[in-house]
Amino acid sequence: MSGFARTLGRRHARALAIVVVALAAVLPAGKAQAAPSQADCDARPNNTIPKMLECMRVGQVRAHQAALQSIANDNGGNRFAGLSGHNESVNYVMDTLEAAGWDVSLQEFDYTSYRELGPSALQQTAPGSITYVEGTDFGVIDQSDPGDVTAAVTGVDLQFGLGNTSTSGCEEEDFAGFPAGNIALLQRGVCTFELKAENAAAAGAIGIVIFNQGNTPDRTGIPPVTLTANNTSGIPVIGITYALGDTLAHTPGLEMRVFANTERKVLPTANVIAERTGANDDNVVMAGAHLDSVLAGPGINDNGSGSAVLLEIAQQLAHVKLQNTVRLAWWTAEESGLVGSTHYVDSLSEEQLGRIALYMNFDMVGSPNYIFMTQDADQSSFEAPVAVPDGSVAIEDLFESFYTKQGEPYDDAAFDGRSDYQAFILNDVPAGGLFTGAEVPKTAEQAGIWGGTVGAQFDPCYHQACDTFANNNNHALAVNADLIAFAVLTYSYSTQSVNGVPGTRIPGTYTLPAPAGSEGTFVP
Repeated sequence: MSGFARTLGRRHARALAIVVVALAAVLPAGKAQAAPSQADCDARPNNTIPKMLECMRVGQVRAHQAALQSIANDNGGNRFAGLSGHNESVNYVMDTLEAAGWDVSLQEFDYTSYRELGPSALQQTAPGSITYVEGTDFGVIDQSDPGDVTAAVTGVDLQFGLGNTSTSGCEEEDFAGFPAGNIALLQRGVCTFELKAENAAAAGAIGIVIFNQGNTPDRTGIPPVTLTANNTSGIPVIGITYALGDTLAHTPGLEMRVFANTERKVLPTANVIAERTGANDDNVVMAGAHLDSVLAGPGINDNGSGSAVLLEIAQQLAHVKLQNTVRLAWWTAEESGLVGSTHYVDSLSEEQLGRIALYMNFDMVGSPNYIFMTQDADQSSFEAPVAVPDGSVAIEDLFESFYTKQGEPYDDAAFDGRSDYQAFILNDVPAGGLFTGAEVPKTAEQAGIWGGTVGAQFDPCYHQACDTFANNNNHALAVNADLIAFAVLTYSYSTQSVNGVPGTRIPGTYTLPAPAGSEGTFVP
């Protein structure tokens, strides 16, 4: 328990109780006052879908979010992995799970944390002098090493225009003849940013400017990506827009200053893993959400929303006799490059990995300016940049059928490994997930379908200090909490549609329609 002594105390428990009472007064009466009582819900076996949905109450989910907010308030305004706010969040999750009778374990390890210390800089020093704007023209790539360098710039295997298949920097041969001591101008595409950076450093680059791929309309802005905590390049890495990259690549005699004002530091942290053993312990249903926030804020939507939903599901599933083993995970250091989930998957033996029937990921499920999205395993809107494991489409179909039954329109989110399902799909575990949106602005078409504000981000407080308890949409959170509970309970009985392993029939009658089909608002 090093670093994770139970320090929760009475403050957060009292704050949670106060919020439960307050929410009961403001939430819709049909949901908040429905029979059975909350005490009955917490004590009975919610072993049918109607019973489970009856007891999944958004007020209880919000109470967990309130506890996480209280923890952040008492710990510098954040729940960043390795710092006290995350440690207390771990304690809160463990206390809640143990009280509900789950077998709970900590997976402790050290990781390389990352933070930006202040403004960074990107300047053209020749020909002429141009200072670029952080947040508009450029941004530091997550997990960049610190550094302040000025040198000539050399482009590496670049391609331009829609439909390009850039592999810039993915192979050591790309750097043949690269002048050591120069800054490398690279392009997004195919391989990881970590590999591109390490190849460039090995070739003698002292800094990197990497622009978006520009092969599709959605790959034109500053790349929202990470080098991961495994980055060993040791040099500063700046990301820029495709348009700026195109301009720089065609500027003769280009020299630039690259300044990454960052810090990378080793910190101790931990994943929380909770399990209840089923009759078939060789068929494990997994669901996960990351518990950490960015350093800038408390992270109550990102990802206190998914974390809180899974906590409430754990409480409502506590007395169900399971057919399949159910394992829930609260990942650490997702914001530092999917560190916790990757560490967990890498720690599994081949036999342990083979027991996992499927993994479901829930990262940001209550965004204020939401749209409902499922990970696009069937690639109906987005071509996946990774191999999609067999069985993943069945998970997407289950999610979409539930939305259809509820009369909720939905769309696709790219199956791109941007969240904690990445390590699972790279090891061929069927996966799926839900998403209500982050930094992308809502279009007029989307506002016409889901309501909300045209031109505002799906989450206007994404990765900011304002991602607080108020940064939420109750309708989105309530619908997704029901869907997540439905999916976990359904697969706890049988995963036959995903991996062919027969289970048992879920009690009661609950029929699903075929998916209505995505709204296609991301399809050109």
